[in-house]
Amino acid sequence: MTARLNLFGSELGGKFLKHLVSAGKIVTDSSLPTSLQELVSLRVSQINGCAMCIDIHTKHLAAEGEDAVRINLVAAWREATVYTEPERAALELAEQATRIADAAGGVPEDVWANAAKHYTEEELVALTALISLMNAMNRLNVTVQNPAGSYVIGQF
Repeated sequence: MTARLNLFGSELGGKFLKHLVSAGKIVTDSSLPTSLQELVSLRVSQINGCAMCIDIHTKHLAAEGEDAVRINLVAAWREATVYTEPERAALELAEQATRIADAAGGVPEDVWANAAKHYTEEELVALTALISLMNAMNRLNVTVQNPAGSYVIGQF
């Protein structure tokens, strides 16, 4: 499989991706735990069917020493006992924010309130920015059909 467009080889695509990566660096450098960032990124990518991002984030989690059970169960986190309450709150927020078109009114108040119990305002900013950024990256990759499987840590 080959991509419909080479975003990395395009002048405009390169500029756009550079800005997205810069925005991502702000989140990466936040106080939000790296493992949480990767779990949320993986879950958003699963919902959106972004194979390239699923490839990236599963490999990052594994490289960071995350337990394989936690990586494999993130798609069914509600029924899994391996996630903390703060992680569960973040995953619920990620799902609701990713599926805003499915529910009139956007993210429900109880979902936001639960996340706010576990995270500071700055961490909520980082979490919300991460979810938004992942949705943008997923939509780019799914639209141009970037293939998955060959990602190497540090490639981007």
